Amino acid sequence: QVQLVESGGGLVQAGGSLRLSCLASGRTMSTYAMGWFRQAPGKEREFVADINWFGEYYADSVRGRFSISRDNAKNTLYLQMNSLKPEDTAVYYCATGPRFGSPGSDPRTFDSWGQGTQVTVSS
Repeated sequence: QVQLVESGGGLVQAGGSLRLSCLASGRTMSTYAMGWFRQAPGKEREFVADINWFGEYYADSVRGRFSISRDNAKNTLYLQMNSLKPEDTAVYYCATGPRFGSPGSDPRTFDSWGQGTQVTVSS
């Protein structure tokens, strides 16, 4: 059973940057898709980005500002967030997807989730 622990959230002013990390344990994640989602109060969980066997994919709302990466030696997933906006405020979750697959943006295709880390962007 894989366990995911996010870190790196916090309070930042608009235009600032944060880097989120997601440490995986219980499974070597190098061949699995991994992704980031976020959920703002009163809204559904939405896709942010994923990295998988075929490449990196981003939601239109974050493309060009956010960058997803992974360090397989550390079994860790990252999300570098630049030029943050107040509308980026949400709880950010990492998740694991299929092995050697491209899960797309539907959260139902991801099977394990972290507990989330809060990101708050002030205007």
